[in-house]
Amino acid sequence: MMTRRDLLGGVAATALVPLAGGVGTAFAGTGSKAGGGFCRHVDPFIGTGGHGHTYPGATVPFGMVQLSPDTNTAGWDACSGYHIQDRSLLGFSHTHLSGTGVGDMLDVLVVPRVGPVRLDPGTPESPDEGYRARFDHADEQATPGFYRVRLKDSGIEAELTATKRAGLHRYRFPDAAGAHLLIDFAHGFQDPAGSVTRITGASLRLVGKDTLVGGRHVHQWGQGRVIYFAMKLSRPFAGARFYSNDHAMPEGAQGVEGAALKCVLDLSDAHSSPLLVKVGLSAVDIDGALRNLDTEIPGWDFDGVRAAAAAAWEAELGRLAITKGGDAADIKIFYTALYHALLAPTLFSDVDGRYRAMDSTVRQLPAGANNYSTYSLWDTYRALHPLFTLAQPPSRVGDIVGGLVRMAEESPAGPPVWPLQGTETGCMIGWHSAVVVAEAAAKNIPGVDYKAAWPIFRKQAFQGQTSGLPEYRRLGYIPSDTVEEAVSKTLEYAYDDWAIARLGDAVGAADDAKALRQRSLNYRKLFDRDMTFMRPRFTDGSWAQPFDPRGMGHSRKWRDFTESNAWQATFLNQHDIYGYMEMFGGPAAFENKLDELFTTSSDLPDDAPPDIAGLVGQYAHGNEPSHHIAYLYAYTGAHHKTQARVRSLLKTMYRADPDGLAGNEDCGQMSAWYLMSALGLYAVDPVTPIYVFGSPLFDRVDVTVGEGRTLTIEAAGNAPDSPYIQSVTWQGKSYTRTWIRHADLVQGGRLVFTMGPKPNPRFGAAAEDRPSSFTATRV
Repeated sequence: MMTRRDLLGGVAATALVPLAGGVGTAFAGTGSKAGGGFCRHVDPFIGTGGHGHTYPGATVPFGMVQLSPDTNTAGWDACSGYHIQDRSLLGFSHTHLSGTGVGDMLDVLVVPRVGPVRLDPGTPESPDEGYRARFDHADEQATPGFYRVRLKDSGIEAELTATKRAGLHRYRFPDAAGAHLLIDFAHGFQDPAGSVTRITGASLRLVGKDTLVGGRHVHQWGQGRVIYFAMKLSRPFAGARFYSNDHAMPEGAQGVEGAALKCVLDLSDAHSSPLLVKVGLSAVDIDGALRNLDTEIPGWDFDGVRAAAAAAWEAELGRLAITKGGDAADIKIFYTALYHALLAPTLFSDVDGRYRAMDSTVRQLPAGANNYSTYSLWDTYRALHPLFTLAQPPSRVGDIVGGLVRMAEESPAGPPVWPLQGTETGCMIGWHSAVVVAEAAAKNIPGVDYKAAWPIFRKQAFQGQTSGLPEYRRLGYIPSDTVEEAVSKTLEYAYDDWAIARLGDAVGAADDAKALRQRSLNYRKLFDRDMTFMRPRFTDGSWAQPFDPRGMGHSRKWRDFTESNAWQATFLNQHDIYGYMEMFGGPAAFENKLDELFTTSSDLPDDAPPDIAGLVGQYAHGNEPSHHIAYLYAYTGAHHKTQARVRSLLKTMYRADPDGLAGNEDCGQMSAWYLMSALGLYAVDPVTPIYVFGSPLFDRVDVTVGEGRTLTIEAAGNAPDSPYIQSVTWQGKSYTRTWIRHADLVQGGRLVFTMGPKPNPRFGAAAEDRPSSFTATRV
C-alpha cells in the first residue's frame, strides 16, 4: 500500500499563478448547438488550472474514452495531461484521469501535422524541436462531449467528440504539403524522475488502406495495464510508415512489434474536405476494439455523435435541476461540479460484455451488467458515492458497487484500494471499498452480492497483512516507530472496521460484526487526552517526541500522517462521535476544539505536502480528510456553526475559473462535496444511512431520486447574507432534527428550509434532534 506522496517522490509541486479570467467563461457553450439546457452552464476548463488536475476534452458520463488534448506529461500538474498555463500541445489521446494526484493513461496519441515528419515531441520550452503545436486558449472551446482547438502554426482545426467506448476526431487541414497523422504509441505519463512510460510489449498493424489497430502492455502507476485500439479513417491514407524506437521499418511494412512504436499515415489532398478519424478502445483484444467502434460509431456523422453525447450529458445533469436561485457563477460551479462528478468510475467492459479482470484474465459479464474502473476510493467514499446512492438510478449504483465486489473476488490483492484498468495501484491507505459496499447494503441498493463480499472483507480484517494491520490487531494501534503514516492508518483501519461490521450486520454475521464494532474503537488508543490531539505512539506505548500538531511527523525519516497533520487527523473520526466527544470533556469542549481548528494559524512546516491546501485555520478543504469536519458541530448541538462554515466553504473554496478548486478534483470527490453541501445534505458517516443538514445554497433544486421520483429541496428566504436555518418542514410538517434518513428522501417529497440572517441556536440543540452515531441498527 502506497500513498500519492510515494509516487510523487516526496517533492512538492511548484505553486502556479492563477490565470486571469477564465478560458471556459469565454467559450463554454458559446455558439454550440449542443450547448443548450443544463450543458450551457458547464465549463470544462474549471479545474484545469492550479492543482485541480482536470482535463477539458470530450467524454460521456462514466465513459471509457476521454478524448482530450495533452499539453504535458511530466510533473504533478500534468496528471490529467493538460494544464491551462501550457501554450503548446502534443496531440490528442484517448484516456485521461480526472483530478488525481498521480498520472497515468494518455493512450493512443494522435498528432495531426503538415510539413516534415517529426518523431520527437519536443519540449514546452522549445516546441519547434518536435511535433508539439502552439495554440492560444482563445482558440479553444469545450462543452460536455465536445472539444475544439485551432493549432496556431499549422492552422489545423481539431474537433473531438466521443461515445462510451470510442472517440471521433474531425480535422480540417490547410492547403499545405506533407499532411499526415502521427500515432505515437509510446506516449504516456512520465514518472517523477522523468522516465517515460514503460511498455513491455506493443504492436501496430494495418488493416487495408483505412484502418490501423494495435495494443500495448503498460507499466506506470497501474502496473501491467493492457489496452487495445482500432482506428479508422474516413478515407484511405496515401501511405503508412512504421517506427520502432524512432528507427524506420522497411518500406512497405504492414506492421511493427516492440515497445516504443509510432506510425505515420500520409494524407493526400487533406485540405479538400474534413478528415474524420474514429478510435475504439478495448482492454480485451483488437476484435473487441473493432466491435466497440463499429457498434457505437457505425458511420461518419460527427455532428450526430456530438449531439448524442450532449444529450447524454443533458439527461444526467438534469437529475439535479436548479429551478430557482443562485447567481450565474454559482450555477456554473454547480453544473461543472456535477459534470466532474460523473466522469468516474469509468466503463471498463466491451459491448459484448467481455472485460479484463483484476487477475488479467478475460471474463464475461452477465447480460445487462457493466464493469467499471478508476475508483479513487480513499477520496470518493466520503461524498461521491453517497451522491450516487441518492441521485443515480439504483441499477447504476448496483453496477458500480457490484463491480467492486467482483474485483474483490478476482483480485490477488483482495478488496479494492485504488483499481485502475484491471490493475490494483494500492494507492493511499485503508481498503475503503468496504465503505462503499457497506453503504450500499445499508441503503438496500439492489444488484450487489453482499454475501459474496462478506468473506473477502472479513478475511482482510481478521487475517490481512496490509501495512501495519498485524500490529493494529495485536496492539490496537499502529506504532510510529515501525510503520510509516501510522496515525492515519490506525484511524482509517478503525473506520473500515466499522464499515465491515455494518456489512456483517447486513449478512447476518452478528458475532464478527460485534467484534469489529468493538475494534473500530481502536482510534482511542492514539488520542492524548491531555493535549486533546491524535498523536503518534511507539511500540512500547510511549508518545512519540517531539510533537507539533502542525507537523508531518516526529522525525524526518517518515511521516506519521497521510496528507494531513494532527490537527486534521484529530477530527477524522466519522462513526463514534459521541463517544469521542467525551474524551475531550463533553460536547462543549469538543465544540471549542472545532472552533480552534478553524481559527488557529494556517502556518505549515516546509515539508508539508501540497495536498494540504484550502486552509481555514488548520481545516484543509483541498484534501479529503477534512471534508466532513464542518458538519461535526451538528453533533454538539451547535448546528448553526455547521450552517455558517458550510456556506462559507461553498462560497470561498470554489470559483468559476480554471484555478477554481482548492485541491485535486480526485475523480469527483471535491465536486461531490460541493454538490451535496449545496443541496443542504451531507453523509458524515456514509454507512449510517442518514444525511446531516448544512446550508442549502439555492432557492429550489429538484433531485431525481430512486426510480424517477422527485425530491424537491427549497430554501425560503435564502440570500447571500442568510445562511442560517430558522426551521425545517418535511412533507409539509414541522421537522426539528438536523438530519434526515436516506430511506425517506429516496421516496421523493418536499424538504423546505426557512433561512435567515441570524442563527437560531435552538434548532438542533436538543439531544434527540442531533444526528445518530455508532449504532448497529438500521436508522
